[in-house]
Amino acid sequence: MPLLNRNLISLFPFNSNTFVANYSSKPNLYPVKVGIPEFLNGIGNGVETYAEKLESEFGDLQNLLVARSMKLKKLNVGGDPKVCKHRKLILKYAHKYRLGLWRPRIEPPKANK
Repeated sequence: MPLLNRNLISLFPFNSNTFVANYSSKPNLYPVKVGIPEFLNGIGNGVETYAEKLESEFGDLQNLLVARSMKLKKLNVGGDPKVCKHRKLILKYAHKYRLGLWRPRIEPPKANK
């Protein structure tokens, strides 16, 4: 009898993903289209101050994602030794975004009390 049960189970494998609903009750906190300002606001830490400069130089996010450190340094992004971490943050999050490991979030609306 146990052999028969094992054969039936192998014929009808149970997949836990089969019975999961395809919707979520939580709102989508990620923007559909990400531009340079949204990308930099998602990083935070003062990096958003370079939004106008980077948007005028690169135009769109795809060009920023393939930019190298020297290109950002020539644009004086994080050129000051005190804020060189900004260039490093932009490159770190650009790499994560290209791999699909990170996306900038939309700030949820604040509830007024």
